[in-house]
Amino acid sequence: MNHGIYFDDELKEVSSSNFCIGVAGYPEKHFEAPNMKSDLKYLKAKVDAGAEYIVTQMFFDNKRYFDFVKLCRDAGITAPIIPGLKAITTKKQSTSLPKTFHIDLPDDLLDEIENCKTDKDVKEVGIQWCINQCKELVKFGVPCLHIYTMGNAEITCKVAKELF
Repeated sequence: MNHGIYFDDELKEVSSSNFCIGVAGYPEKHFEAPNMKSDLKYLKAKVDAGAEYIVTQMFFDNKRYFDFVKLCRDAGITAPIIPGLKAITTKKQSTSLPKTFHIDLPDDLLDEIENCKTDKDVKEVGIQWCINQCKELVKFGVPCLHIYTMGNAEITCKVAKELF
């Protein structure tokens, strides 16, 4: 495609594209991988096969991302690693997200959520947590930020307004 070669005859008039491939990375290890070493081996194979960037699974502890980037670089993975973030918006998410996505929530975040009386309060805690994560990640020098909206762009807009 980037050389203007397409399978569909209707696209013959398109000279070329800027098509690229990104892959998923798991700062807390993919739940099916037996260990992080194995997970990194397969991630490196994806990058070696042509993936140009990595977007991480959501995480709520930036140390997990920083450690993951170091492990990737030590394994010879040089592709940009884009952090995937999400703002928690309901108390239910404090149990459903870890269960569904096989991730951990930091004690400080969970304590703040448990002290909230309403989901409106949880939403504000979640947004502020995400904003603070973003600020620290930008200082670290991330290539960009990826916010998982899960169908709620309003939250992403609030986070972006605080950052830019």
